[in-house]
Amino acid sequence: MENNQTKIGNYRWVIITLLLFSTTINYMDRQVISYLKPFFCTAIDQGGFGWSNTDFSYLTSFFTAFYAFISIFAGWFLDKIGTKLGLAISLVTWSVFGILNAFVGAAVGMHAFIRSLFAVGEAGNFPASIKTVAEWFPKKERALATGIFNSGSNLGAMIAALFVPWCLVYFGIGAGWKLSFIITGSSGFLWLIFWFLFYNSPEKQKRLSKSELEYIQQDDKEMEVAAQVNTQEEKASVPWLKLFKYRQTWSFFWGKFMTDGVWWFYLFWLPDYLMKQFGMTTLEVRWPTFVVYGVAIIGSVFGGSIPLFLINKGLPVYKARMRAMLLIAIFPLTVLTTQYFGSTQRFGSSAMWLAVAVISIGAAAHQAWSANLFTTVSDMFPKKAVGSITGIGTMAGGIGGVIIQQLAGRLTDFYASTPKTAYLIMFCICAICYLTAWIIIKTLVPKHKPITDL
Repeated sequence: MENNQTKIGNYRWVIITLLLFSTTINYMDRQVISYLKPFFCTAIDQGGFGWSNTDFSYLTSFFTAFYAFISIFAGWFLDKIGTKLGLAISLVTWSVFGILNAFVGAAVGMHAFIRSLFAVGEAGNFPASIKTVAEWFPKKERALATGIFNSGSNLGAMIAALFVPWCLVYFGIGAGWKLSFIITGSSGFLWLIFWFLFYNSPEKQKRLSKSELEYIQQDDKEMEVAAQVNTQEEKASVPWLKLFKYRQTWSFFWGKFMTDGVWWFYLFWLPDYLMKQFGMTTLEVRWPTFVVYGVAIIGSVFGGSIPLFLINKGLPVYKARMRAMLLIAIFPLTVLTTQYFGSTQRFGSSAMWLAVAVISIGAAAHQAWSANLFTTVSDMFPKKAVGSITGIGTMAGGIGGVIIQQLAGRLTDFYASTPKTAYLIMFCICAICYLTAWIIIKTLVPKHKPITDL
């Protein structure tokens, strides 16, 4: 197997490494605000901005809403201009507005406005990455490839978990919150150099061997025969409104709507949970959050390898994908026990790490689920529609994310004196989302049926 891979070539894994780092930067920049929440929500007379939990939820909700809205157009935009230029424009946009967050003062409205424009850039990363995977990998490797680049969302969160609290302590809260935005936002420009040096489409990539190109395109002939389309039609872009008539589009839509908000919750509210549940400081939450996002990497990569294992055992691609996703959807149910294990009365000083362990299982399961859900798009749609469908799904996930953000903010304000109750409700919601999503997907698309009439 190893000799065969050597003969084929491995340049496609260089491409997935580039996507891994762009996703890492994407999530590092996004995650900054979750560690600044204590400062934002500190009373003005104590040196903070005086925000409420609901104010903070508006900030994350505006980001998530714009991310959702722009995602549908980001997919269309990428299908129009191509991945190379599209992802570069996306990164420059989110980097510039990420930096500008440092210069808007204490007003919630201004932060929400800049964070919304920041979301416009961030929304392009995943549609571009999924489109690139569809172009650069055969179907059987796509879940693994997606799992690898998607693990960048955890790496970015891990880097933010260590860097932002350190920045606040080292530079002081007054300068530290600004430098957190400036330093993380500037890092993306270095990645751009490598992107333009090493990326091109497979057909234009001179570093790619003929045998590897044939290996990458092994599924294309099947799709061409099934679709019976001519060259002119293949080059034409797909009107995205037309895509909503397919049940396959709605299965991806609901899969993302039901589960993406859970990850947004883990990203933006986990530090707050640890502080309120266990009385930790901003500096103390570094390692627990680092561990959660680190464990999630295992889920991202391992989850992508499950269907590959089943496919190699002889299962059809879609059946293997759905079986893997059902198995994965069971694991988040452990999150129902978070507050039980997080009780210091029962478990004393071990309670925090027990709660972190349970949340880590949920986070890893989400990433495993996400890696497989994304690849259902390229399993069922032609490459020219992948960016648009991914954008539609990302929009749906963003809508679900807004609902989760608003719910978290209002519950933590409503149960301000008993925040453990608020988080108990949130964890129960997060736990059941995946099985519910799997049932909806399976109901809409019970059997593999690729789209051949676009």
